Amino acid sequence: MGLFWIVIARWLYFVLMEISSKKATLGKMALGLEVVDLNYNRISFGKATGRHFGKIISAAILDFGFMMAGFTDRKQGLHDMMSGCLVVKKGGIIPQNQYQYRTW
Repeated sequence: MGLFWIVIARWLYFVLMEISSKKATLGKMALGLEVVDLNYNRISFGKATGRHFGKIISAAILDFGFMMAGFTDRKQGLHDMMSGCLVVKKGGIIPQNQYQYRTW
């Protein structure tokens, strides 16, 4: 029963922090990053939940889903692509066209 509550606590921490006005967990805040949708708006509870549980798939394939962020144009991991999210620098410039991205 203890594992159940750990899973619930982790899920709520990540989801509630990422949908808050800060748009970031404590670690992302320390690095000056935030999680946004593809239109640079705050993500919804559903997107945050999908992103959180998508990390299981990213990790299950030998962490390749996380490593993908180093090789994609928008620096998205597999879980970000599946949920339609971006991790971006806080306060960066919003792109003027589809070829410029506000990513780290």
